[in-house]
Amino acid sequence: MNRELMVNYRLQGQFGEVKAHSHQEYEIYLFHQGTCRYLIHNQIYDLQPGDILLMDGLALHKPNLPRESEYVRSHIHFSPDVIEPALASIGAASLLDVFHQLHHCLIRSSKRQDIEELEHLIKKMSEVKNDQVASEKEKEWGMKALLIQVLVLVNRLGQTSSQKAVNEKYDKTQHAEKIATYIQENFRKKMSIDRIAESLNLSKSYVSHVFKEMTGYTIMEYVMATRLQQVKFLLEVDEEKTLNQIADECGFESVSHFSRFFKANVGMTARQYRQKRLEIYKRSEK
Repeated sequence: MNRELMVNYRLQGQFGEVKAHSHQEYEIYLFHQGTCRYLIHNQIYDLQPGDILLMDGLALHKPNLPRESEYVRSHIHFSPDVIEPALASIGAASLLDVFHQLHHCLIRSSKRQDIEELEHLIKKMSEVKNDQVASEKEKEWGMKALLIQVLVLVNRLGQTSSQKAVNEKYDKTQHAEKIATYIQENFRKKMSIDRIAESLNLSKSYVSHVFKEMTGYTIMEYVMATRLQQVKFLLEVDEEKTLNQIADECGFESVSHFSRFFKANVGMTARQYRQKRLEIYKRSEK
């Protein structure tokens, strides 16, 4: 099955420590039950059963889960390149506008039948993916047809029920979001908890505590994840930039530190990653 179109239906539980991450694919996420506080870029969402998250992938995101809590969700990952030709052929290219324009949003519908319809479509996609009789090509056709139906549904819901941020937010949430925003805007500079606390007029101990409580990871983990996200972006969009230039632009102390960190967190060198992504782009252009 094409790895650029993937579906998981009703995943349960946690699978080890979940790090903040980003990816090239778009994601449609449906929260079924349990307890989850989700950080996307610099927004924190306390999820309720039936909540839908749409993410363009490049926004850093991470679920924050209480220990031993129930956590049931479904999600679809897809590369826009996979579905754009089919959408264009039926005059429906605008179905991807929600990802292009909002980058991420929460959809909270009051209509139970809408959520049930989305769950049914994701379940059907999962069944097609796992069909032992159909050919790979038949599976691909079936999943693309169902994905278009999913996109029609979430676009309709997004026009009436989406929200960039939850209206009522507690002080802790607001402070954690301000910290995330500060890091997103200043990660290229030398970063410290002291500097963040002073800039936001908060105590150093409070900054560390509230960010860990609300997002599930430390200030410096988020700083490094933000830097890594920008590194991946630059490796792909600017072939002429050297690794030294990218390391410097993204706030790394040295190219050797950058290289060690990248390989430890991505599983390959920065050069290998750049080559792999460029090969994918070249294939999509044929």
